[in-house]
Amino acid sequence: MSELLTKHAYVALAKDIELPNKAFINGEFVSAINGNTMATENPATGEVLTEISSCDSHDVNLAVANAKAVFESGIWSKLAPNERKSAVLKLADLIEENTTELAVLETLEAGKPIHECVLTDLPETISCLRWYAEAADKVYDQISPTAPDTLATIRREAAGVVACVLPWNFPLMMLAWKLGPALMMGNSVIVKPAESTSMTTLKIAELAIKAGIPAGVFNVLPGLGPKVGEPLGLHNDVDVVSFTGSTATGRHFLNYSALSNLKRVVLECGGKSPSVVLSDADNLDSIADHIVGAALWNMGQNCTANSRIIIHKNLKVELTRKIIAKLNDWQTGDPLDPQFMLGSIINHQQYKKILNYIEIGKKEGATLIYGGNVISLNNGYFIEPTLFDDVSPTMTIATEEIFGPVFALIEANSDDEAIAIANDSCYGLQASLYTRDLKKAHLYSQALKAGTISVNCFSEGDISTPFGGFKLSGFGGRDNSLMAFDQYSEVKTTWFDLS
Repeated sequence: MSELLTKHAYVALAKDIELPNKAFINGEFVSAINGNTMATENPATGEVLTEISSCDSHDVNLAVANAKAVFESGIWSKLAPNERKSAVLKLADLIEENTTELAVLETLEAGKPIHECVLTDLPETISCLRWYAEAADKVYDQISPTAPDTLATIRREAAGVVACVLPWNFPLMMLAWKLGPALMMGNSVIVKPAESTSMTTLKIAELAIKAGIPAGVFNVLPGLGPKVGEPLGLHNDVDVVSFTGSTATGRHFLNYSALSNLKRVVLECGGKSPSVVLSDADNLDSIADHIVGAALWNMGQNCTANSRIIIHKNLKVELTRKIIAKLNDWQTGDPLDPQFMLGSIINHQQYKKILNYIEIGKKEGATLIYGGNVISLNNGYFIEPTLFDDVSPTMTIATEEIFGPVFALIEANSDDEAIAIANDSCYGLQASLYTRDLKKAHLYSQALKAGTISVNCFSEGDISTPFGGFKLSGFGGRDNSLMAFDQYSEVKTTWFDLS
């Protein structure tokens, strides 16, 4: 694991670092065909970092044609899994060797705290790629139980050209979640990074060529959603789209599939995840730690952020006091300074959106008991951790995804009511449940309607567990675990008559 450097060292590196700013197609960095660029900004300072190639449908057509040709050539798709494994393991090694540079790039462009990038995002990215590299030659196909004079094989085959559309909140980790299983199945991959966070994906593409992944197997098309994401979704030679982002945009990809070749679409979308504290919960100090971390990790810009804290009335006063005490440990400041737990909001649009939700909370009658203010620092987009009390389950801040460091306390009169409040949402991505009663833990975790339930902690699971949601939080598959191979492959039955 990499060790943290000093703020001075990170600032010095940030001044000298080379900023990737061109599209990556068929193994080469190229300008967009139309010559257009888009500014990428440092949200901690408001300054433009560089101008990045802004692709459109012409670049999409070129990248897809190359990716399809490379796929059909078999140079990657027909390799034995252990041969693909060697290249992806080499890519993971190169990422590890470049951890500091990648962490600084991600901090500069996303405003994420450097300590989080170094100690969490990079190690998990590397671990994910290694896990899928090692798993691919250990997943067996099947033979069905037929009569002695017949044989039926059931095999997975690579789907073809896979488009991965990434969010801006975890650029590296979400890239790895999709790239690992898609590459190891033998697909050609085209990645559309989020407009705000393209640089680390472009750097990974450079390292992929050095690792021995053939040109055209991994392509990166920066650009705006309507200019790149939509053409990818509508392209008849794209076989799979894997998207992480808002539910509204996810709906568009389902429509694009219907209007084109009925490509497989896998969606991981929004959330309004609850922490549910039952009447018998104990060790409130630990619970407060988990609640605050779950609400504020990555400045609350996390689809599993526990922004609804549903507490049994008998524990609410004491637990609220402990939560407020823990909030004082989460200081906001320069993302390149490793002492700070919180950095900047991703961009001005999201910054204004979060502030608007804070005002809505006040107007609808919630009581602001902590934070709620902007922080003036280097012209960046900084907001204090913000906690509301006296929140009803129907208030806007309790029903809509804020995607910022804002969370709400909701009182429940009984354990059953707490579960009902938690389930009363159009989303169902993650939920945390706190109880010391083993029977309650089992029964209520079954009752909660979410793709991942963590008991007496906040967790999304790990690389070995499937990740995805119920209801408007997900569609079509799961990231992580061996299940992720399914969404990047086709299943073929071959029937042999041996008589």
